[in-house]
Amino acid sequence: MRSTKTAMSAMALCAAAALLTGCGSDAPKPAVDSGKPAAASPAPASSAPAAKAGGATHEVVLEVGGTGKTAVMYSGIGSGFEQQTLPWSKSGTAELTAAERKVGYLVNVVPGTITGPDGKLQQAPCTIKIDGKQVAESDGVKNTKGCSYIIKE
Repeated sequence: MRSTKTAMSAMALCAAAALLTGCGSDAPKPAVDSGKPAAASPAPASSAPAAKAGGATHEVVLEVGGTGKTAVMYSGIGSGFEQQTLPWSKSGTAELTAAERKVGYLVNVVPGTITGPDGKLQQAPCTIKIDGKQVAESDGVKNTKGCSYIIKE
């Protein structure tokens, strides 16, 4: 019961942070794919959209491991909070403005709970990859805060 309350509190906190991060910005939202599993290799650089003036683009892949179903909350390449079948992944392009390149651009994923190998509930593991490089990871046992990363240049 306590871990469920903790997980829900963490998800609510992340949702609030995601909403506040987007407030006051006239910048267009990042491009988002259809939610299908990510391809085995990143798209060639030539297929990426052109960067905004003074900005940059980055390919982002969010992944949640495990089996079964759980709630997944994410932001940075669109945003959502939905029940998903595991393993789950979402990929898209984050387009940073010149200001976001300096102050940072938050990308995160917070998975819900799954039944671990010992039969106890635990948070599902997650990873974040930016331009093909893994930049954040949570095993769901030792680190139960989900995965987040601030893209800066």
